[in-house]
Amino acid sequence: MLKGKVAVVTGGTRGIGFATVKKFLENGATVVLAGSRQETVDKALAKLTEYEGRVMGIHPNLSSAEEVGKAFQKVKDTFGRLDILVNNAGISARESLYEYNPEDFSKILDLNLNSVFICSQAAARLMREQGGGSILNTSSMVSIYGQPSGCGYPATKFAVNGLTKSLARELAQDQIRVNAVAPGVTRTDMVAALPEDMVKKISSTIPLGRVGEAEEVANAFLFLASDLASYITGTILSVDGAAMT
Repeated sequence: MLKGKVAVVTGGTRGIGFATVKKFLENGATVVLAGSRQETVDKALAKLTEYEGRVMGIHPNLSSAEEVGKAFQKVKDTFGRLDILVNNAGISARESLYEYNPEDFSKILDLNLNSVFICSQAAARLMREQGGGSILNTSSMVSIYGQPSGCGYPATKFAVNGLTKSLARELAQDQIRVNAVAPGVTRTDMVAALPEDMVKKISSTIPLGRVGEAEEVANAFLFLASDLASYITGTILSVDGAAMT
């Protein structure tokens, strides 16, 4: 589905990001996974040796327009183009408003929102030169319903939705599609570490009766990145089993 395409996936070393990297590789893409540091990048690449020649790792500071610009230009110089960007890097928190440290709020805002803007800008500049591309953002079910604590995370995801829809309208003239995937409770490292009885309790509130798998979210990214979604832009695709927080 992605043969001949070149993709960058931020937050691509684990969880949903790594599942998306692998899904894209399985479908013929060349993928550049971005992580927070060289150690995590190397660890992820060690699991993908069968795709040698079609996968590369980078670790720019996603909050630095200069570092991101240089990293993305290196991707184009190496592989000739940049067709797909998945803005997946992010952090969350659960502090109540009364205990929320303003510095922690700023950190979440910086990675979850500012980096999406910075990476999208750098990618769009390259995509426009080649005649188009696809930008995909990781949103969340809490971007629709909010959550009862840790207000910084849902605030950034609400903003990601707004950025997605706005960029979709602005960049359509350059044949750059912009969409987002909004996962629900997904079996990542964080969920895997929870006691089984807690996972069952969470699952009981989800109409489909279970938490989602990272591969199921990756499937949504695959669809939106592919030509099957050629007339879809400005969409926030929920992958949450109809759950509500």
